[in-house]
Amino acid sequence: MAENDDGQERSEEPTQKKMQEAREKGQIPRSKELGGVAVMIFGAAGLLMSGGMLFDTAQDVFQLNYDLTRDELMNPDVMVTSLVSSAQKAFSSLIPFYLALLLAALMIPPLVGGLNFSSKALMPKFSKMNPLKGLKRMFSTQSLMEILKAVSKFGLVATVAILILESNRTRFMALGFMPPHEAMSEGISIVAWALFILSCTLLLVAAIDVPFQLYQHNKQLKMTKQEVKDEYKDTEGKPEVKGKQRAKQREIAQSRMMAAVPDADVVITNPSHYAVALKYDPKKMLAPILVAKGADHIAMQIKKVALANDVMILNSPPLARSIYYHTELEREIPQGLFLAVAQVLAYVYQLEQFQQGKGPNPGSVPDFPVPEDLRKDQ
Repeated sequence: MAENDDGQERSEEPTQKKMQEAREKGQIPRSKELGGVAVMIFGAAGLLMSGGMLFDTAQDVFQLNYDLTRDELMNPDVMVTSLVSSAQKAFSSLIPFYLALLLAALMIPPLVGGLNFSSKALMPKFSKMNPLKGLKRMFSTQSLMEILKAVSKFGLVATVAILILESNRTRFMALGFMPPHEAMSEGISIVAWALFILSCTLLLVAAIDVPFQLYQHNKQLKMTKQEVKDEYKDTEGKPEVKGKQRAKQREIAQSRMMAAVPDADVVITNPSHYAVALKYDPKKMLAPILVAKGADHIAMQIKKVALANDVMILNSPPLARSIYYHTELEREIPQGLFLAVAQVLAYVYQLEQFQQGKGPNPGSVPDFPVPEDLRKDQ
């Protein structure tokens, strides 16, 4: 287990706050091997794709400069023009190669750790000038890993290079018997393929380095139990943080509550101070359930949502207040209100039948019976 300066074990996984602070400081996992290998592979691929164009351009540049006469060689204007023309041709032929390298350099490294820019990482760190800490870093696990990677890369590259030379010995020997332009084309092809194979070989090193860098980064960010407790006190224990959390929770709960209003069977109001929304499905519920309730502003919002979704609204102040104070959200109404709510649902059904021309007018809203022990005066 890693230890901090006080000798305490860093046994706890880093919190989100700890990881965010590390990113702000520019402390993110990065694999140099992955970035280097990617640039080599993309470069080799770009060389393979543009090898023919590079050969043609090189041939044109050589031809242009070898055909100059003695008088032209002595003329500064002609030489400058020839130099500019040769440079333009060479640069234009290398554009695909440069684009491949740029693409690899920009896209591949962020795969480990993601994109991140931190001004704090640009600031000088005088603590790194401490010779004692420098010696400690020289004999750290990170340094040992770097040595192992260097030895592994050397061994892999040397082994693969020898195998490539052995397998292409005949092609190398044949270059001396080819015409110059054929020899150049064949040589570029051999070099490009050799570079591509060598680059792919180094993927083995990158495949080991990436998990190690992620592990090492996580290990550096690990916290002691005391650090976790202190962070919890600094965040969860602050009144402003708690207030924000409660406000967020209320906002989420209110949004979920408002989303349930369109599915309600009826909304009972005070009419302006309270509003409660009830839903009853005899196949799924033993009793009606309160899906939304609110006072003042929230009550007005419930009524607006109900009106927009054609939910029946009834004005019954005693019943609305009783349900509001004696029923929790998403809970069944008290048993003492069963009769009153049953009459409400029956009245709503009769009114809907009347509006559809299928039954008589049930008349004005009756006074629904509310037991004295469940009444709530204003």
